[in-house]
Amino acid sequence: MTWIRQQLMKAITLGMIVGSALIIWKALVCMSGTESPVVVVLSGSMEPAFKRGDILFLYMSKDPIRAGDILVFNVDGRDIPIVHRVIQVHERQDSGEVDILTKGDSNEDDDRVLYAQGQLWLQRHHIMGRAIGSLPYAGWVTIILTEKPIIKYVLIGALGLLITI
Repeated sequence: MTWIRQQLMKAITLGMIVGSALIIWKALVCMSGTESPVVVVLSGSMEPAFKRGDILFLYMSKDPIRAGDILVFNVDGRDIPIVHRVIQVHERQDSGEVDILTKGDSNEDDDRVLYAQGQLWLQRHHIMGRAIGSLPYAGWVTIILTEKPIIKYVLIGALGLLITI
């Protein structure tokens, strides 16, 4: 009977940890106004402003986008969001829409080669959020687990073993 109670307590504790993490994530989503309030910088294209492995905190507001803003955006046909700086903004008077051109700080050319074929500008629906803060190097865990999946499986196995023991 005691063994069953211990296992039940372990399961409840694990459920509380997972539930707490989900609540924190949903609170961040609500406060930031974006579905991805936290992203990891995966390349060196924004150095020296952000280095590979930095965690960025995003916020989505109705404020106008201006040259110099750092945006995280999705491009049609790509799964991984891109973090780059706005270099040009064109506001269309007739519709109120905005055309945005971006570039990585350490890249020589603008991002038109990264956009979908035939696309010359980003629009608001491509934007996930603006970078409002960062945590240097804290995202390396994510990069290592993505690039070396064997480490991820070992950690999951070790956690599973730890829970059952």
